[in-house]
Amino acid sequence: MNALAQPGRPWSREQFEAQLRQKGKSYHIHHPFNVMLNTGKASREQIQGWVANRYCYQLAIPIKDASILSNCPDRDVRRGWIQRILDHDGYGGDPGGIEAWVRLGLAVGLSREEMKDQRHVIPGVRFAVDAYVNFCRRQPWQEAVCSSLTELFASAIHSERLATWPENYPWIEADGLQYFRNRTTQSRRDVEQGLTLTLDHFDTSELQQRALDILQFKLDVLWQMNDAMALRYKVPL
Repeated sequence: MNALAQPGRPWSREQFEAQLRQKGKSYHIHHPFNVMLNTGKASREQIQGWVANRYCYQLAIPIKDASILSNCPDRDVRRGWIQRILDHDGYGGDPGGIEAWVRLGLAVGLSREEMKDQRHVIPGVRFAVDAYVNFCRRQPWQEAVCSSLTELFASAIHSERLATWPENYPWIEADGLQYFRNRTTQSRRDVEQGLTLTLDHFDTSELQQRALDILQFKLDVLWQMNDAMALRYKVPL
């Protein structure tokens, strides 16, 4: 019987972290659309559609992070969290993750214009992204931080793409994969920060269950994005 089945008895930090990591079974790396992408079975159109639709999500990342900052009264947390905005929007000589994603679009044959005007974004993807941003705007900052913990599982998906895409899709220009290279490093740092804040705040059985529900919500957002793309680009579910 797990600890949350016994009222008033929270998990230890180690047990709680293990429960959070168990949620990786629902990560979208297991979605049929992503399985198709990473096993070399995607067509050029499907890859282009995925890149174009995920751009909508990339644009939302610094917006949701700015929402977390605006709701957070803790200066030390803000000083650490702001790095995420700089990573995606760019700072100094670093063009940032959003620009890296645009370059991925160029590498798969999309134009900069059609990426930026989001003409290919599916309504279901936009709805899911908006739901995530609105959650981070409206909920306590600690809950918004917890929702970012899908990063626990992100490094694996980035590494898998770097390992399989050059062989499976040699027509994609190698420079276009820089986003994934960047995130394999950045996501480890982000995980450490977000996980520490979550383990510190969600310290009762009720709060720990709330954290698991929040993480599941974010996993559902990512899964819904893939569902919408699978339907549009004719990938069996």
